[in-house]
Amino acid sequence: MSAPVPPETLDTLWFTRCPVPTATGIAADRGWLAAEFAADGLAVRSLQDAGPGVLRDSHYTHALTGLFREGGNVPALWARAGGEPTRLIGLTWIEERQAVLVRRGHDLTAPAQLAGLRVAIPRRPIAIDFWRAMALAGFAGALAAAGRTLGDVRPVDIDAAPGADQWVAELEALRDGRVDAVYVKGALAVEAAARHDAVVALDLDSFPDKGIRINNGTPRPVTVHQRLLDEHPGIVSRFLAVLLEAADWAAANPADVPRILAAETGAGAAGVAGAYAWTGHPDLRLDLSGQRLELLARQEHFLRGHGFLAAPVDVAAWADPAPLAAATALVSARAGRRLVPTEVRSSR
Repeated sequence: MSAPVPPETLDTLWFTRCPVPTATGIAADRGWLAAEFAADGLAVRSLQDAGPGVLRDSHYTHALTGLFREGGNVPALWARAGGEPTRLIGLTWIEERQAVLVRRGHDLTAPAQLAGLRVAIPRRPIAIDFWRAMALAGFAGALAAAGRTLGDVRPVDIDAAPGADQWVAELEALRDGRVDAVYVKGALAVEAAARHDAVVALDLDSFPDKGIRINNGTPRPVTVHQRLLDEHPGIVSRFLAVLLEAADWAAANPADVPRILAAETGAGAAGVAGAYAWTGHPDLRLDLSGQRLELLARQEHFLRGHGFLAAPVDVAAWADPAPLAAATALVSARAGRRLVPTEVRSSR
């Protein structure tokens, strides 16, 4: 029998998020994460700002046990399927302007018209190619609105360097006539489309069926390592409580949200406004509702069917609702007593 693993010494909490709207990004901007754990002697650091010696690819692998991750579900599911003992402790659903773009003058106005077209499927040499997964899921969703499948289009592989700017390789292929349609999402896509004179043919946000928009960021998970949850459950609940409070703050202060989103996404005002029309009534709340879990399970099935996951992930078993329940109770108990730091810092 192997000896029990001794508890880790915890002196730093790490957080990471994708460059998209997240409660984590709001909380970081407000300085609330550092303020929450200052009395515990715990440093709170962003993985994006980490120096040498820190495994920055933990954003994808979640190998860093003291890490809280609020990001795309493709890497999160991939890490879990690969054997990393993470737990799902929250889900958001945030619309991010998902669209199919075409060249100006192209007559595409309905999902059924995608049939037979050449669609851009990016290919990046990275451990988990979430860009490729996003494009496949985006076109699958659009086609499903017309009762069709990916078998009805002609996928065209578009190679892009690992660190290439978002959507540029695909939009250059569109401009050059190598493909007929490109899937995009988010604020930077709005700006990239304008630079390449690409226009929206299908606005996936306009469809009432959320299933059409299941993708890397919808729903978006918050995950932690099982070891952190086992050894420091109170820390996990308190971190989640800050995220809940950040979501409440965003809902109460919508005028301040676009500035934070611009800093988080790296996009300008036009990109933020074009991608996030909901900022007048922002909703960054976390939950583990049956509906969101079912939507994520559908995404897991899709990813596994297209070879992105090494093994099945039982989404319901992966989820642990206890930390979020404890966080909700904590927020209620200290309502109106949040310690606001004297200086709000940048989220980057």
